[in-house]
Amino acid sequence: MRKIPHPTRTLLVLALAACFGGFTATAVREALQQPAAATPASAAVTPTVAQLPSAVAGQPLPSLAPMLARVTPAVVSVQTRQRVRINNPFVNDPLFRRMFPHVPQERIEQSLGSGVIVDADQGLVLTNHHVIEGADEVTVTLADGRTLEAEFIGSDPDTDVAVMRIDADNLAEVRLADSASLQVGDFVVAVGNPFGIGQTVTSGIVSAVGRSGLRGLGFQNFIQTDASINPGNSGGALVNLNGELVGVNTASFNPRGSMAGNIGLGFAIPANLARDVMEQLVATGEVRRGTLGLDAQVVDDRLAAALGLETPRGALVTRVLEDSAAADAGLQPGDVVLTANGQRIDNPAALRNFEGLQAIGSQVALEVSRDGRTLELATTLREQPRAIAGGQMDPRLSGAVFAEVPERLRQSGIGGVVVESVESGSRAYRNGLRQGDRVVAASAGAFDDLAGFRAGFTQPPAQLVLRIVRGNRQGVFPMQ
Repeated sequence: MRKIPHPTRTLLVLALAACFGGFTATAVREALQQPAAATPASAAVTPTVAQLPSAVAGQPLPSLAPMLARVTPAVVSVQTRQRVRINNPFVNDPLFRRMFPHVPQERIEQSLGSGVIVDADQGLVLTNHHVIEGADEVTVTLADGRTLEAEFIGSDPDTDVAVMRIDADNLAEVRLADSASLQVGDFVVAVGNPFGIGQTVTSGIVSAVGRSGLRGLGFQNFIQTDASINPGNSGGALVNLNGELVGVNTASFNPRGSMAGNIGLGFAIPANLARDVMEQLVATGEVRRGTLGLDAQVVDDRLAAALGLETPRGALVTRVLEDSAAADAGLQPGDVVLTANGQRIDNPAALRNFEGLQAIGSQVALEVSRDGRTLELATTLREQPRAIAGGQMDPRLSGAVFAEVPERLRQSGIGGVVVESVESGSRAYRNGLRQGDRVVAASAGAFDDLAGFRAGFTQPPAQLVLRIVRGNRQGVFPMQ
């Protein structure tokens, strides 16, 4: 047999390799271009796939499964139903009603959210205020499939915390952790019912703590996480790797809307704040907060230069209310509050947010700039009333009750006080006040909140005039 010369043999090997590679590439390309199809059960062949080893260097791989087995039974799905009247002008026509007697005059709106059981003995469930807001009926579905009616205990719109109670045996619970110990980089897991598809678990890390400045979300001290928090996750649990509740999921941020998908900006209410609100709601049905008792304005470049500040920041005090915590501290108009309990204060909204998260009787240390000098002042916060009867301030307002503007609206730039209710036929009613009106100024001038409104009646004005916003219109109402 004649031997093939070495160069010729090399060429033949390369040619065969090229042919085999071409056949292989063609087969791979054709396989990728075929649509995916299920393999018939009779023809199924057990595939050979790469699997994670059960252990590495003799150590088992970590898993969240044991922790989640304890947590997920305590995370519930919350369903709400609300009857909404249909605004149909034809329904008010007697002839139309006779011709179409079965035209519906109301519709049922349903929504889904999440909640977490934090006290199995009492059946207490934490969720968000916006999950149950306006609901006529609320039911809770447990992880084991049981559906129960929920009793409403109370809610706080300004922190978006609500508490319900369910009556059932064999409930699981999640223990509340000390959220103050959370650090950026800690691992966290979110559990909830996104989009109503069923209980879902996502994981991530703590991206930031003490986050605030988000418009329309009330008093803010959020935990920020990159764990996916989607619609329906609201009210669910954010837990640490020990399975302890560190936060209540409340919102996600996406400038393109929720349908654009998760971009890793989720927010949760810290467990410490949720615990404080829950304890007050269970005990009294309402939340009481402390206040400094002052009005303030933004420091701009011009004011910063005049006040001797290096940068235009802080809350410039414009008025100190009598017998207030601010007065006890020695604050004066013209002072600029720079920090509160070490927390940086960039503007009046930040100062108000700080106040709103403090309990009555809290000790507060303030860093203040006065005439170019830095002062350290201390005081104790006093109660901030939620509402006040108009007759307590002036007889011309008898029959009306005034309340604070919800903080989520105030964060959007809406100020003043709201007319919470007006008795029909009362003096305030005859003077033109109606429920839902927003009072933005009085004879004594504009004001920031209920305390500022009340301060304008320290000396009853001879002529009382209120500037009212009603819907999209604004007008001046003299009180007789």
